[in-house]
Amino acid sequence: MEHLEENVADGPDLRQYLRMLRTFWRSITSVVLIAIICAFGWTFTQQPLYAASASGLVIASGADTAALALSGDSLAKSRAISYKSIAATRTVAERVRDDLELDTSAEHLLEQLAVDLPTGTAEVRLSITNADPVLAQKTANAWVDALAEQVTEIESGFASGSSNKDSIVQFVPLVDAEIPTAPVSPNTKLAIALGAVLGLALGVGYALLRQHLDRRVRSVEDLEKLGTSVIGTIPLDPRLVNNRTTIETGALDHDDRASHPYAEALRELRTNLTYVDVDKPARVILVTSSVPGEGKSSVAANLAIAIASTGRPTILVDADLRRPVVTDVFGLPGGAGLTDVLSHHATLDDVLQPYGPIPTLSILAAGRIPPNPSELLGSQAMLSLLEDMSRDALVLIDAPPLLPVTDAAVLSNLVDGVLVAVKADSTSTDEVAKSLSNLHKVGARVLGFVLNQVPTKGASAANYGYYGQYYYASDEPLADSTKKAKPSRRLKNAVPVQAPMRSVEPQTAAVVHVDGNASEATYIPADAEFDDVLTTRAGMRHLRR
Repeated sequence: MEHLEENVADGPDLRQYLRMLRTFWRSITSVVLIAIICAFGWTFTQQPLYAASASGLVIASGADTAALALSGDSLAKSRAISYKSIAATRTVAERVRDDLELDTSAEHLLEQLAVDLPTGTAEVRLSITNADPVLAQKTANAWVDALAEQVTEIESGFASGSSNKDSIVQFVPLVDAEIPTAPVSPNTKLAIALGAVLGLALGVGYALLRQHLDRRVRSVEDLEKLGTSVIGTIPLDPRLVNNRTTIETGALDHDDRASHPYAEALRELRTNLTYVDVDKPARVILVTSSVPGEGKSSVAANLAIAIASTGRPTILVDADLRRPVVTDVFGLPGGAGLTDVLSHHATLDDVLQPYGPIPTLSILAAGRIPPNPSELLGSQAMLSLLEDMSRDALVLIDAPPLLPVTDAAVLSNLVDGVLVAVKADSTSTDEVAKSLSNLHKVGARVLGFVLNQVPTKGASAANYGYYGQYYYASDEPLADSTKKAKPSRRLKNAVPVQAPMRSVEPQTAAVVHVDGNASEATYIPADAEFDDVLTTRAGMRHLRR
């Protein structure tokens, strides 16, 4: 619980945001593209507007000396500020309307006007925006003339032309407007840029919301936050999507290169199980999941083959008495099985079926489906049967899911440890947490999670830290497992030790010191190539936890 509280307190970090971007990059990109298309389409719905600019200059006459000229310039600049306000009055707008004989209101003309004063000058610039470029040019020129007339009347100090006194300050037209050739609105480039920015903001916001609401397991860290380690990650194999079958063959050299990632992941899981508790190794292991469809039966079947291929006697028990599938996976007849032994209608030797390709593996089918599976699995007869089988073999039990029924929780009291299979990108953390709670309530020993069907391609693969597909996608020929390894060439500073890695009989192995650190040793059989490493650095990382 302390580990969980520490993770929650830390909050999201940069890695989580990057993982979010990798996970939802398609959604974010789609939102950005939609926003850009909408912005581009919006420009076609808008009427093009053209802007024409004309200007006038405020001058102060009668400056005979330099001092008077400087004073006149200051007077002209101060007057220009006043003329800017005068230019935007209704009186000037009505003069323009009357001069051009326009059928519009003065208020509508004022909406088209923009007045600007260049800094440090006595110039007044008038800009008119209109859908008609010719009318915009005529209106701008007319407005400068109208403003000049209005200023003359004000500065001369007479009303309706009653005085002939000249003013020392005058406003004269300076630059005539030209007919604009390109519209100023809508600005397509600006609209697209704003659309992209808005789309990116909406896309990231959508991704953050999805990240917050999405409770599915999308990384190893999501499971480790629940306080239990992930001791195995099994890659997604297309052959297991719609079918239950065995991918692992137990052979050192796989002819099918597509099987290598799956096989190596199982070998890593197999070795990690060996080191979960070296003082009290589990001899009876229950494999279950939170909900149906997480691939627990495929994990149990292929793991059983991987373990039995080392020469260790292994028994796979189909304890899913509601939906048994183990015999279908191995292509064996169902018939009698576990229920027959528990009900004393058959002995273990009568119903135990050897698996032909691997003599050390035996299968115990479920048998006939009983009306009371939970009571039968929790019986004293089941405990005695497990004790009997575990004397000479490692027992793997394929149990029903934890949440729909109580069978797995009942069985968890009779075994040495429980493996919980979790389907990547499917099972929610709430479901996994509820499953762990059910196991803890009955005092079960949880060995760890097995993250199943981990994506091997695309952005999701990086979320789980899975990169094996790049190595196994190589076009290089597979190593020949019949050749002897040459530690002197391949493995530097290797020290030979005795370790029973492949069979019941001890074999010579090599301890590889990675970066000079003996705690990150990798054990390799003496007759194996470098491709046959059983314990990866990632696996040892999980074990050290």
